Amino acid sequence: MFRHLLRIDHLSKSQVEAILTLARIIKDKAKRGVPHQTLGGKVLAMIFEKPSTRTRVSFEVGMYQMGGTALYIEASTTQLGRGESIADTARVMSRYVDGVMIRAYSQEAVEEFARYSSVPVINGLTDRFHPCQILSDLFTVQEKMGDLQSRRIAYVGDGNNVANSWINAAALLGFQLVLACPEGFEPDAPILGKAPENVRLVRDPREAVQGAHVVYTDVWVSMGQEEETEHRKRTFAPYQVNAQLLQYCPEALVMHCLPAHRGLEITSEAMDGPRSVVFDQAENRLHVQKAILELLMGDRKPKSLQAQE
Repeated sequence: MFRHLLRIDHLSKSQVEAILTLARIIKDKAKRGVPHQTLGGKVLAMIFEKPSTRTRVSFEVGMYQMGGTALYIEASTTQLGRGESIADTARVMSRYVDGVMIRAYSQEAVEEFARYSSVPVINGLTDRFHPCQILSDLFTVQEKMGDLQSRRIAYVGDGNNVANSWINAAALLGFQLVLACPEGFEPDAPILGKAPENVRLVRDPREAVQGAHVVYTDVWVSMGQEEETEHRKRTFAPYQVNAQLLQYCPEALVMHCLPAHRGLEITSEAMDGPRSVVFDQAENRLHVQKAILELLMGDRKPKSLQAQE
């Protein structure tokens, strides 16, 4: 079906649909207490350069619930931290395990690892892309609102790895995406420059959210940007998701990929309000990543998905 999951624009529309379909099957079984142990005896290595809550717990729990095992590995404790090449590490590690998930700074490093790995590699986050997050977000929107293609997503805030992956998803699936980012904090220029007409960048968050079905935000200060904190707080202040902004889209769902800095990019009133699906969104990381793991590492695929390959 697909060998690795490194970025959304490496997938086809049918492959994304297959992930979302299997995630729905897996979640339904989980809610009914039906076991879904399709990865018995399989081992996932999880390499972390960056700290994590949701990524680590969801992948680790997912492997356990599907009958497999997950190994938590801090990159600094491996020979990578002492100068061993990515290629050599990938060649060796992929002889031990059935799959590798990497949460790293460099997208190029993750892609290099995948080139030399003989087992599937999953991008758990890099500074440039966050595909697992966006697949989970797409699943959440579909779960709450049905058809994705007819939806309008408003992304408000920093043009970061999450924004880049939203652009990839919109280009692939065709829904409307309007990003409101301050000048100098846009998504990556090569990604934005190749975006189709259904993706727009504006400066005014009120313009972005008008008519939106979903209002989405992320932190203003990502890991590694701590020295820019005060400057970013001043620059992004008009981009806060709050009650005033949500008046322009009274029916929109509110989403945040977490962790949230309450009182900065989003208020508690918005995050805890009746239109927030933030914690459903976080839960769905588990179900979607189980689907990804099964499709990449499983010995068989559900009959309902075989025709989509």
